[in-house]
Amino acid sequence: MSISSVIKSLQDIMRKDAGVDGDAQRLGQLSWLLFLKIFDTQEEELEAIMDAEEYRLPVPARYLWRNWAADAEGITGDALLEFVNDDLFPALKNLPAPRDKNPRGFVVREAFSDAYNYMKNGTLLRQVINKLNEINFGDSNERHLFGDIYEQILRDLQSAGNAGEFYTPRAVTRFMVNRIDPRLGERVIDPACGTGGFLACTVDHIKANYVHSTDDHQTLQKQIHGVEKKQLPHLLCTTNMLLHGIEVPVQIRHDNTLSKPLSSWDEQFDVIVTNPPFGGTEEDGIEKNFPSETQTRETADLFLQLIVEVLADQGRAAVVLPDGTLFGEGVKTKIKKLLTEECNLHTIVRLPNGVFNPYTGIKTNILFFTKGQPTKEVWFYEHPYPDGVKNYSKTKPMKFEEFQAEIDWWGNEADGFASREENNQAWKVSIDDIIARNFNLDIKNPYQGETISHDPDELLAKFQQQQGEISELRNQLRDILGAALAGNKGAN
Repeated sequence: MSISSVIKSLQDIMRKDAGVDGDAQRLGQLSWLLFLKIFDTQEEELEAIMDAEEYRLPVPARYLWRNWAADAEGITGDALLEFVNDDLFPALKNLPAPRDKNPRGFVVREAFSDAYNYMKNGTLLRQVINKLNEINFGDSNERHLFGDIYEQILRDLQSAGNAGEFYTPRAVTRFMVNRIDPRLGERVIDPACGTGGFLACTVDHIKANYVHSTDDHQTLQKQIHGVEKKQLPHLLCTTNMLLHGIEVPVQIRHDNTLSKPLSSWDEQFDVIVTNPPFGGTEEDGIEKNFPSETQTRETADLFLQLIVEVLADQGRAAVVLPDGTLFGEGVKTKIKKLLTEECNLHTIVRLPNGVFNPYTGIKTNILFFTKGQPTKEVWFYEHPYPDGVKNYSKTKPMKFEEFQAEIDWWGNEADGFASREENNQAWKVSIDDIIARNFNLDIKNPYQGETISHDPDELLAKFQQQQGEISELRNQLRDILGAALAGNKGAN
């Protein structure tokens, strides 16, 4: 039985249903079904290893997958639709499950808070359920294989998402986690976790390098944190965590990280790995949660401020940011000044065009920094295309092995990266030079000739970035004029 063929069959069945319109809804439909099946598999495992007096069902038994979905000859047609729409969903959305007393039930309620059953044909829904039952999540090999295919589903259907939400290529995710090296017991967060790619990679990294006992496994369970604003990515991330062995992903919150005042954050994190949404803006009022001198509606700028704030002393961060953040002025200059004063921004890896193809042509960078010491110099590393490659694509994505040159060059932060040397791809710039440039970090490689991009996606992205900055300056000017006029009226 091929799991990939099962996934294809699932999508083919859902295409026949009049209620499911497009890839995004197919993904949404598949997500809550997968979640319930994987969750119940895990419950059966917990039930088997826990003492009978200690184990408590997190949801009423009738809503467990085994009791309504596992039997291929079970409830179907209109009766199945009625059960799902009028019984299952209302019950799980309103589950009385306090986080401290029933954390597993709390995870279910959060996952279903905005979930929706799109399918209108109960017979087709039964076919989807029966097809899902062909995958045995209790088999570790099948679960691992499904994890890979699950990631493929996320990647393939990412284009159905909204602007500003881009699947981070696995090679980039893995490189960032590899260099940050999250260790057992360190509090890790992705404040814009999406479908959980960075968190899943972090779990795999810690398991492979630091987990050697049952106690270690329990420590890992508690150290992974994520926040996601939108319902579907949150559900996908929660399912992703279950697949990666986080038994009670109660720390994956369905919330907007930016929705509370920056000064009210009392949590600190040792490691932050993230690709915050860029190119987007927050709704009116969110910017008021930030200091007046750095208020903006640009999402990426707000996240960068938040990351600097919640990073613990000596905490480490790796963040994907667009070129616009590097060369941007105004509020962006103030945020970069804050970053270099509060943290050691030791490395910027400049990624080539097309890393995020086909989702966006925006050129991106990875910023690596450690909190607690101001920046003295910034190392830049320009990541080249491999030999014979002129651009990346959906069918020819970036590979982790391409980062081996950076890994070999990297050195050790403990000795100030003493082993690093400048070469055709790497160069360093002192903080004095950066200050003289008014914190413009869009610094070209001195060892390479100037190249002019004619890529239409990149030119359009740059134009949109500049339009956004013009709009922000216009808003600032309007506020200043408004305040001045109000003052004049008061004087009269």
